[in-house]
Amino acid sequence: MLMRRDVMDTHGAGECPVQCTELEDDFVPSKLGTKQHWDDAYKRELQTYKDIGDVGEIWFGEESMDRVIRWMEAQNIPENASILDIGTGNGMFLVELAKHGFSNLTGVDYSKAAVELTVNILEGEGLKNVTIKVEDFLNPSTELKGFDVCIDKGTFDAISLSPEDREEAKKLYVNSLKAVMQPGGFFIITSCNWTKEQLLQIFRPGFELARELPTPHFQFGGVTGNSVTALVFKRID
Repeated sequence: MLMRRDVMDTHGAGECPVQCTELEDDFVPSKLGTKQHWDDAYKRELQTYKDIGDVGEIWFGEESMDRVIRWMEAQNIPENASILDIGTGNGMFLVELAKHGFSNLTGVDYSKAAVELTVNILEGEGLKNVTIKVEDFLNPSTELKGFDVCIDKGTFDAISLSPEDREEAKKLYVNSLKAVMQPGGFFIITSCNWTKEQLLQIFRPGFELARELPTPHFQFGGVTGNSVTALVFKRID
């Protein structure tokens, strides 16, 4: 079942910031797709962390991180594999990866406030060997390359809501992903904006589906579907 997602203005921990209706590919532009929104949001979260030590929300909840890490461990992804967290936000995915023994970690975000928040949280966790960079993934630096695993949890969703040229932004995202990854590497995406079929179409040039990860289901009007889609793609030539 193909769906459109209409924008909501709130996004609590474990929630998706959008709500689905039954119109295909009709995305409503939203402030959630703007850099200004995320700069403002992470400035607030940074101040909250400094004030009371609250790390902020975890997009899609802790289970979303657990399912990705379980798959990585089941696939025997080496602990020294080069891993990129795209749109790292508060960096909590990096923290969880480090706790599970992964040691070659990089996080990027185009919001300086998000990167500062991540740096503070990593220091608080005693994690000194994680690389954090301010990067616009749609126009990445040449130093951002050679990754064995790339992870996206909500960043592509936000790009889909940009008030500007969303179609061009999606193409730039796919091109950037191909540029930063090793051939044969894995791209793991968690989305509440896109169905499996839509993601397969978007990432068809340069990627093939390796696995669909199980996610919670919902039922409405006798139809069962997934409120969240989680896919693993393999980078191919």
